[in-house]
Amino acid sequence: MKFGAFVSAAFAVAAFVALPSATFADAKQDFTLVNKTGYDISEVYVSPSKADDWQEDVLGQDILEDGQNVDISFHRSDKSCHWDLKVVYKDDNSSAQWGDIDLCTVSEIAIHYNDKSGKTSATYK
Repeated sequence: MKFGAFVSAAFAVAAFVALPSATFADAKQDFTLVNKTGYDISEVYVSPSKADDWQEDVLGQDILEDGQNVDISFHRSDKSCHWDLKVVYKDDNSSAQWGDIDLCTVSEIAIHYNDKSGKTSATYK
């Protein structure tokens, strides 16, 4: 399945400490998520690192198939640079998570699964 449309990840940040506007004036947290795991992903969550919950699945009804990618874009009002990422695999509902990703400096996240070690890793560009 090819994702041509951007997936909107709109999050409320009103509960967070306000930082000077100049710090995030040009902050752009949009990124491309690349699935290189060998498995399909049914859910993707992106939440501010300071949040206590995962909020909404940004894929909605879609599936991110192995070898495919999806562009995730943020609402302009989202000012935080540090976000957490969680993916859930379609086949067994297992998940993998990464924390405190600086999306103001990262434009692509590629996730990989190592069958031998049983571990999922991520590389950032």
